[in-house]
Amino acid sequence: MKKLDAFCHIMPAPYYRRFFELDSSRHAANLRKRVSHIPCLYDMDVRFRQMDEFGEEYRQIINIAAPPVEDLGSLAVSREMSRIGNDAMAALVAEHPDRFAGFMACVPMDDPEAAVAELDYAVGQLGALGAQIYTHVHSEPMDKPEFEPFWARAAELGKLLQVHPCRSSEWNDYPGEDRSKFEIWWTFGWEYDLSAFMARIVFSGVLERHPELKLLIHHGGSMVPHFSGRVGPGWDQLGARTPESQKADVTGYELSKRPVEYFRMMYADTAMFGAAHALRCCVDFYGTEHVLFGSDSPYDPERGPGYIRATIKNLQEIGLTTEEQEAIFHGNTERLLGL
Repeated sequence: MKKLDAFCHIMPAPYYRRFFELDSSRHAANLRKRVSHIPCLYDMDVRFRQMDEFGEEYRQIINIAAPPVEDLGSLAVSREMSRIGNDAMAALVAEHPDRFAGFMACVPMDDPEAAVAELDYAVGQLGALGAQIYTHVHSEPMDKPEFEPFWARAAELGKLLQVHPCRSSEWNDYPGEDRSKFEIWWTFGWEYDLSAFMARIVFSGVLERHPELKLLIHHGGSMVPHFSGRVGPGWDQLGARTPESQKADVTGYELSKRPVEYFRMMYADTAMFGAAHALRCCVDFYGTEHVLFGSDSPYDPERGPGYIRATIKNLQEIGLTTEEQEAIFHGNTERLLGL
């Protein structure tokens, strides 16, 4: 069966070289160490040998690996790195169409006007299938007014936006502490990060204003499927838990539907890292038409093929029909990305 892996990370050689030339930001320093120990991010010979395990019917849709370009330095640096990444990914897709079905643009969201321009360049001149964005920009929420032109343009283009979490140990777990411990910021924090992004997009009216917007939420749509009762009947009572003095915190854009229905407008990938029961929950909540095969390669313990293998196995063992498997493995991705 054809398999289009809709959420895979990469650092093409030109981007990788420039990434290590930049003055080290606090966000980049630790990730430099990590990416240098994952060769398939930048060495295509290693990557292709790993992909061979999954046969000729397996191809990837690639995006630039974390950290966000916004965290690498000045506005000029984020614009520079976006352009290097997009040009390099486009070249890889052109050179290896049997390996890469396409790429998702890198956009400098710390400069929303430049992000729109880069999205237009990547889509219009390079053939990008959409873009990858993160859940916040320098700790600022993505429902702020300055991002509205980007949402409007993405909706107008009809291109998919991948949403990746973005949190570090600087985000403490308790108000009385300075840092997150035991990598809680990653294991649980990233999922809260994604879910908070989704909620802000819903209640600020972004999807009400732009129903054509296509958001692919990483990690199976995050916490939402697993807490659908709280998202559904719980948020139907929005405001019931808030004192009068804080009413401004629960009022905002007027929604025409139940909150949970906006969450179901989004899409989820299958990057659940081998947890079949959790993947089944995601499919049940979003429906097979809103789930795309995506592995999150190469961040598994094997540094490449592990999550791909586990995700394929999960999709084959959770009781999906052949037609449902085909939709998730490739059909939905082809439809949404115009492949």
